[in-house]
Amino acid sequence: MVGDWIEKFSDSVKKIYEEGHEIASHSDTHPHVNNLNYEQNIEEIEKSNDKIEKITGSRTKIYRAPYGEYNDTVIKAAKDKGYYTIQWNLDTLDYTGLTGNEMWNRLKDKIKEGDIILSHNGTKHTAESLDMLIKNIKEKGLEVVRVSDLIYQDNYEINSNGTQIRNK
Repeated sequence: MVGDWIEKFSDSVKKIYEEGHEIASHSDTHPHVNNLNYEQNIEEIEKSNDKIEKITGSRTKIYRAPYGEYNDTVIKAAKDKGYYTIQWNLDTLDYTGLTGNEMWNRLKDKIKEGDIILSHNGTKHTAESLDMLIKNIKEKGLEVVRVSDLIYQDNYEINSNGTQIRNK
């Protein structure tokens, strides 16, 4: 979640958290993080997490940088502060106004075990489509899990596509 969204919709943040969903930092102001220095990246992550903690009483260890941007500075800043930097590999394009059926049509032939699907809060059809999307994912024999249950948390590297690769 982005800092300004957290501030505007604190009741929603609390409800999402209380219903058992994982909340991650998505920066405080949604900047192009590749243009920021090390300290500015840390500030973006930590300010967002401070806002999450103020509402939920809990800090996250997951960070997804805005725009899917990352470089060595972004990853080092997150890692040095104890965050796991994640990336997605399937995009719903929900931010373009697609309906739930249109989102599913984008995913249904591509989705596989281990995928992370990009969707956004505050978009036109995403919230109303989640039940249908999750039902369809489960009908394909896949399980929906928290990102922290899916990712490697030790002994890994991130490749040039933003994918975690287990070290051998």
